[in-house]
Amino acid sequence: MCTYRYSQDNTVDGCNSKSAPTGCCGYRQVDRVNPRRSPFGRRSTVWPFVQCRRFAPPRCGGQGCARARRSKTVVDGYVLWFTGLSGAGKSTIAGLVVDELRQRGAPVELLDGDEVRTHLSKGLGFGKEDRDTNVRRIGWVAGLLSRHGVGAVTAAISPYADVRSEVRAMAHNFIEIFVDAPLGEVRRRDVKGLYARADRGEIPNFTGVSDPYEPPRDPELHLRTADEAPRESAATVLSYLQRRGLLK
Repeated sequence: MCTYRYSQDNTVDGCNSKSAPTGCCGYRQVDRVNPRRSPFGRRSTVWPFVQCRRFAPPRCGGQGCARARRSKTVVDGYVLWFTGLSGAGKSTIAGLVVDELRQRGAPVELLDGDEVRTHLSKGLGFGKEDRDTNVRRIGWVAGLLSRHGVGAVTAAISPYADVRSEVRAMAHNFIEIFVDAPLGEVRRRDVKGLYARADRGEIPNFTGVSDPYEPPRDPELHLRTADEAPRESAATVLSYLQRRGLLK
């Protein structure tokens, strides 16, 4: 045991060989009368003596501690593959999931379809061959991340079942998530008017209008976004990861 002495302005004085500054030498403050109350509480004025008990201080700091937290949070890499029509809610839900994973200290990367088109797949069109190439590229990167212990989260329409099967084979712990919203609902949400433009023929090969979408037959998760809020869907995904032992 050691003893601190606090003056009226709540500063420590009278430190000697029997006391040590809190936090620097592995001690924490414990009020002799009420162990749960801090001596720096708003209502305190004079604290003559405060006892403290020794505890094991953390042995890491900065990035080292962050790595330690991550190692305890994520036990394996995986791919969360969100698929569905434009406007179904893929990017919104994926973003919420990624935000929560990062808050928990989990290593995670988001591969959003629009951003991938801008960088990794710049120059590709929207015919089937180019779309397949785009999805394969996303799948290759996601698979690489998953095999190195990272959670890869993708949000792309990926309309064709055969190519989704290909990327499943590339990945470690592939989790297909069907973000399901009826065509009428995604049209209602379409603030950019993309579906209306596709109806007029201004956007060729538009999924759900002039190009087919092949729904997953047996996805790991089926989110019906016409009936639930994005945060509810995100919570479902996080719960699934915990049940699979992929998130602590």
